[in-house]
Amino acid sequence: MTEHITRDEVLKVAHLARLKLMPEEVDQFTAQLSNVLEYVSRLDELDTENVEPMAHAVELSNVFREDEISPSIPIAAALLNSPKTDGRYFLVPQIFDAE
Repeated sequence: MTEHITRDEVLKVAHLARLKLMPEEVDQFTAQLSNVLEYVSRLDELDTENVEPMAHAVELSNVFREDEISPSIPIAAALLNSPKTDGRYFLVPQIFDAE
C-alpha cells in the first residue's frame, strides 16, 4: 500500500505549526512527505517476527571519561570579567526578600 499525503494535509500541518509556506514549498513538501510515507510503508513489508526490539539502531557505549582531580583556575582569573566581586565571590543583585 502506497501512502500519499495531500496538499491540503501539508497546509493543515503548516497551519498547526504556524508556518507560512510559499506555494512552491507546499508542492515540494507534499512530494517529499509522500516519499517518506512510501518508504515507511515499504519497511512495513519486512518480516520482523524474530527481531529483538531495541532502543537504538547501533550499540551504544559510555563515552564519558573517568573523573580525575585536576587543578582549578585561580579565583582571580575566574572573577576577572565579573562586573562585581568582593575579591573571593561574585556579587549579584538580591532577588529574594531576606524575611
